[in-house]
Amino acid sequence: MKNLFQKETVDEILNRINKLTPATQRQWGKMNVDQMLAHCSVGLQTATGEKVLNFGFFLKMIGSLLKSQTTSPNPFPKNGPTHPAFKIEITEGFEIEKVKLITLINQFNQGGESKCTSNHHSFYGKLTPTQWSSLMYKHLNHHLTQFGV
Repeated sequence: MKNLFQKETVDEILNRINKLTPATQRQWGKMNVDQMLAHCSVGLQTATGEKVLNFGFFLKMIGSLLKSQTTSPNPFPKNGPTHPAFKIEITEGFEIEKVKLITLINQFNQGGESKCTSNHHSFYGKLTPTQWSSLMYKHLNHHLTQFGV
């Protein structure tokens, strides 16, 4: 399974991000390209512990049953539910959001397992650093696919 601790995987993701433009249109969902970049940054900030998000007990129970999705090669389904903290209304603009996301990806990769949070995921519960890294790849892949890159 690909993950963001792998240099070749990070290179692939960065190449895809660099194909985006302010005019890139989504193929499904509601976010524009700026919002998607900011949304993905929040995901990486949770993986490093910079942001801590919570779900209710019931959703955590469901999430623990679906935890195997974090390392499964199967892509995330389209139009899945989004944690309110991941819903981005206002952005700092395409270029700033792009640089911010690229910086976070590089920091996560270069920090390796030690850069990864020991906090529980708000939906899946306790994750190993490799599971966090795989989940971050899958999240980025999902949204880059959403925007056709």
